Amino acid sequence: MNTELLKVDPNAPDPAIVARAAGRVRAGGLVAFPTETVYGLGANALDPAAVRRIFAAKGRPSSNPVIVHVADPAQIGNVAADWPATAARLAGRFWPGPLTLVVARQPDVPDEVTAGGPTVAVRCPDHPVAQALLRAAGVPVAAPSANRSTELSPTRAEHVMKGLGGRIDLILDGGPCRGGIESTVVDVTGPVARLLRPGLITVPMLEEVVGKVEASRERQRPEEVARSPGQMAKHYSPRTKLRLVDGRDIVDDLLEASAGGFKAGLLPLHGANAMPGDPVAYAAELYHRLHELDEAGLDLILVEQPPDTPEWAAVLDRLARAAATA
Repeated sequence: MNTELLKVDPNAPDPAIVARAAGRVRAGGLVAFPTETVYGLGANALDPAAVRRIFAAKGRPSSNPVIVHVADPAQIGNVAADWPATAARLAGRFWPGPLTLVVARQPDVPDEVTAGGPTVAVRCPDHPVAQALLRAAGVPVAAPSANRSTELSPTRAEHVMKGLGGRIDLILDGGPCRGGIESTVVDVTGPVARLLRPGLITVPMLEEVVGKVEASRERQRPEEVARSPGQMAKHYSPRTKLRLVDGRDIVDDLLEASAGGFKAGLLPLHGANAMPGDPVAYAAELYHRLHELDEAGLDLILVEQPPDTPEWAAVLDRLARAAATA
C-alpha cells in the first residue's frame, strides 16, 4: 500500500483536501491527522472492519480500547448511552481540548472500539484539522495515536510515516502538534471521577470543576481488558533503551555508560541542549526529541527525571512507561 501524504494549513485546512480524507474514512480507510495532543490514526468508529484495520496497522492488542473523537458534544449520543452530570461539567469546561471521558457505551459502538467492555472513551479535539475532518466525515472517528503499538507517539507527520508508512491510506500533514503528549483520561461512570491517564489537564484543574478526583495507580497486564488506552506498563517507548536518572547523577551515569562501551544520549533539564523547565513546554518537545535520539544510533538514552509535582504528572507517567522493560 502506498501511503498518501497531503499537506494542509494547520489553521485553515483546504476543504477539498479534508473532503478527500473524509471520503477515505467513510469508505473504511485509515487516515492519520493532527490533533492538539499527538497525531491520531482515524477510522469510522461505527465500522468494525475499519477499526480492526487500526489494530492491524499498529500491531495493537485487542484488549487495548481506542478513543472515539467527535466534532462537538452534540454528537455524544452517537456513542454514549449515558452522559452523567460530571461528564457534562468537565466537557463544558475543557471541550474542545485534551480531555477524554470514559462513559457507558451505546450498543451501536463495536466491541473492537471498546475491547468488548461496557464503556467507551470519547473526546472532542481542539485542532482545526481534526475538527474539519470530523465534520466532513460525518461519523465518530476512532483514533489512537498514529504509531506502532508501545512505540513513541508521533507529533509530526514524518513520525507517522516512519512508523506506519505503507500500512495506512493517507496522512494529513498539519505540522507539529502543539500539546505533544496524549490527552488526560477520566472515568466518569462512578460516583467520583477517576483519573486513568494524566495529561496536560491536571488533577488540580479537574478538581476545580468536579471536586475530588481519584487517581488510578493500576497498570494493565497484556491479558487484561482496559477501560481506556494508556494503561499498559510499557508504552510511549523509543526503540533505544531509556533510563530515568537523578539530575545529580546524570554525569556519572553518562561516564559509566561510556566506560562500558555504550553510546549514550542525554535529555537533561539543565545545561546544553536542556529540555524546557516548564512542564507544558517540556511535553510539547518530549516525543520529538526522543524521536531524534532514537534515530541517532545510540545504545542508551539517559533522561533527567523532572520534579515529582502535580504539574509534571503527565510527563512523569510517559517517561516511566517509556523506561519500563515489560
